[in-house]
Amino acid sequence: MKEKLVIGLDIGTTSAKAVVFDKKGKLITEAEELVTTYYPKQGYAEQDPKEVEAAARKVMKQVIGSVDESNYELVATGFCTAMHSLICVDEKGEPLSNMLIWSDGRANAQAERLEAEKGKEIFSRTGTPIHPMTPLTKLIWMRENKDSAYEQATYFMTMKEYLVYHWFGERVIDYAMASSTGFFDVSNRVWDAEALELAGITESQLADVVEPTWELSELVPELKDALDVPDGHRFIIGSADGQLANLGSGATSTGEVNISVGTSGAIRQFVEGAPINEKMETFTYAFSKDTSIIGGPTNNGGIVLQWFKDVIKFPGDYTELIEEAKDVPAGANGILFLPYVNGERAPLWNQQASGNFYGLQVEHTRAEMTRAVLEGIAFNIYQINRSLETLAGKPKKVTVNGGLTRSSIWVQILADILGEDLYFSETHHNAAWGAAWVALVAIGEASSFRAIKENLPGEIKITSNKQNHELYQKVYQRYEKLGQAVTALFDEI
Repeated sequence: MKEKLVIGLDIGTTSAKAVVFDKKGKLITEAEELVTTYYPKQGYAEQDPKEVEAAARKVMKQVIGSVDESNYELVATGFCTAMHSLICVDEKGEPLSNMLIWSDGRANAQAERLEAEKGKEIFSRTGTPIHPMTPLTKLIWMRENKDSAYEQATYFMTMKEYLVYHWFGERVIDYAMASSTGFFDVSNRVWDAEALELAGITESQLADVVEPTWELSELVPELKDALDVPDGHRFIIGSADGQLANLGSGATSTGEVNISVGTSGAIRQFVEGAPINEKMETFTYAFSKDTSIIGGPTNNGGIVLQWFKDVIKFPGDYTELIEEAKDVPAGANGILFLPYVNGERAPLWNQQASGNFYGLQVEHTRAEMTRAVLEGIAFNIYQINRSLETLAGKPKKVTVNGGLTRSSIWVQILADILGEDLYFSETHHNAAWGAAWVALVAIGEASSFRAIKENLPGEIKITSNKQNHELYQKVYQRYEKLGQAVTALFDEI
C-alpha cells in the first residue's frame, strides 16, 4: 500500500512555499518561490496578486512532480496565508490594483482617528486592534481618498480568497482570515455591520465565512492539468499563518504559547470562545466556530538585526554578528534598546514608534550593542506576553519557531527573559505543517486538531537560566520605564 502524503501550501509576505509531509509530520520535499514587495511611496507596501498566485502554482507543480507516485499518494493540500492583505477586484475577480499587505502604513491617520472616535467600541466586537495594518483602515483611507480601484471594485478579497476564487471558482473565507480584516464580529462570527459602514462596503462584496476544514470544489480544469494534480486529491481552505504556526507547533490547548519570530514576530495561544483584552494590547482572532487565538504581533523581529547589521556595516553574516554577543553578560553592561525601528504593533499599536539606544558610554563596544539589540527584541516579546497573561494566565509550555530561533544565543536570551523553558521543532515549517494537519483532519485521516501533539517532528529544549532571569527582571523594569518615557516623543518625530 502506498504511503499517504499531504501538502501544506504556505503563502507568506516574502515567499510561497509548498511543503510535503507524511502523516507524522516528517518533511518529504519542499519548494519555495520568493515574491516581490513594492514600495511606491513612503509607508506603502504592495504586492502583485498575480505574481503571488503564479508563485503558488510554481511551487505546487514542483512538489507534485517530485513525489514518487509508485510509493506515495498525495491525498490533500491545506492552505495557509498571511493576514491583513487587501485586493480590490472586478466582477471577474481580476485585480484593479496591487495588493496592500500588512506592513502598508498609508492609513495611519485614519487608524488614529478611528481609534480616538470608535476604537474601543469596534475592538470590543472584532478583537482586532485599530491599526493601519488592517483592511478596515485601508478601506477607510481608500474611501476618503476616492481611490479608483476602491470605487470600481465589485468585491474585496484577501490573498486567500483571491487564490481560492481563481483556482476553484468559490468565494469563501476561513474564520481566521475574516478576523484579520478588522470588520468581523469575532464573538458572533458574522461580518460587523458598523465596521462595514465605516469602510463603505457591503456584506455582498465579501465572501462567505467557513470553517478551516472546508473542502473546496474541483480545481478549474486548466489548472488541474497544468499542475498535474493526482485524481482524487482534495483541497482544504485551512487558516491563517499565525493560527497554523501554533497548531503546527502543537500549541493547541489553553496555556500553550507559541512564539514565532522571523522578520516580524508574534506570540499567541488558543482559547475557547473569544475573550477580549480590555486594554486593547492584544488581538483575538477566530479559528473555528468555537475557538480563537489570542496574542500580539510585533513589527520588530529579525528585521531589527538586519537594520543594525546594515547601519554598522558589519562585514560578516548574521551568525558571526550574533556570535560576538555570546560572551557579553546579561543586561549588555547597561545598554538598553527599544526595538521599534519599524513602527510597532503590540503592545504599543503606534506606527510612529521609533527605536532607541539608551545608556551608551565611551567604553561600550559593538558586541555589547549587538547584545542589547537581541535583548530588546526579546524584551518586547516579554512585554506582549505579560499582556497576554491578563487573559490566559501563566503559560504552561512555550514553543518557538521562525528564522531568528535558529540562533541558539537569541533563543537562550529569550528563555532567560521569559523565565520559561522553550521548545522548538527540528523543522521550521510549523505553519505549513499546521495547514497540512487541518487537511488531514478534514479528510478523516486525523482525528482532531489536538491529535497533532502525537505527530510532531522532534523537539529541542532550551532551559531557562534562573539567575539570568532574576537579573533580567531588574533590567526589564528599566526597559519599561524607558519605553514609557519616550512614548510621548514618537508623534513629534
